[in-house]
Amino acid sequence: MLVLLPPSEGKAPSGRGTALKLESLSLPGLTEARRAVLDELAELCAGDEEKAREVLGLSEGLRGEIAKNTQLRTSGARPAGEIYTGVLYDALDLASLDTAAKRRASRSLLVFSGLWGAVRVTDRIPSYRCSMGVKLPGLGALGAHWRTPMAAALPEAAGDGLVLDLRSSAYTGAWKPRGEVAGRTATVRVLHAPTRKVVSHFNKATKGRIVRSLLAAGAAPADPAELVETLRDLGYEVEVQAPARAGTAWALDVLVNEVH
Repeated sequence: MLVLLPPSEGKAPSGRGTALKLESLSLPGLTEARRAVLDELAELCAGDEEKAREVLGLSEGLRGEIAKNTQLRTSGARPAGEIYTGVLYDALDLASLDTAAKRRASRSLLVFSGLWGAVRVTDRIPSYRCSMGVKLPGLGALGAHWRTPMAAALPEAAGDGLVLDLRSSAYTGAWKPRGEVAGRTATVRVLHAPTRKVVSHFNKATKGRIVRSLLAAGAAPADPAELVETLRDLGYEVEVQAPARAGTAWALDVLVNEVH
């Protein structure tokens, strides 16, 4: 099972240990594309601060985030699972999983990123600020920048198992499962059961809980149909929209009664 996650805007500080080693990150086919973004982002942020703030879409109060991008090659790196914070990652709470569940997380979780493309939670990265919606002056829109290298790297990472796609819309454009891979992909919406409306904050928290439940249970559903049964066994109320045709993803709605 491969689980695709969005990153978080909020991030923990960089570590104090060894600096970033691009070549050590998972999905080595993305290395050159990562280097291109890293180089341009660092150059942008070391130059005109006001231009960098505009390009990165930062408010005045977040101006300090620009400085961290000038130190990406020298700041101490730490596991991505420690860097990403926020609602989904608080609910997932990787640090409190037992050893076996942590091993499963290291194999199955893949976090998408405007800077790195995608990384595993054990990959060591510095804290940074660069969303997938950014358009760098030289490279252009990052979503488009990542499509070609992702098209080669992600099907290999997916292998022949289930792909559980929990990414937000900003990150789905960087890679869309196609063909046979799409047929064993499941996307998830979290709906407030009485209203059938998506609630953004609760959506993220529930997705974090779903991933945690799967990891803690040692669940290994082989395909979307097995995923539905597994989630129901774990206590989730799930409605299914099976694909109308071959080569398209399954759509799962997880219904919740309380918004908290």
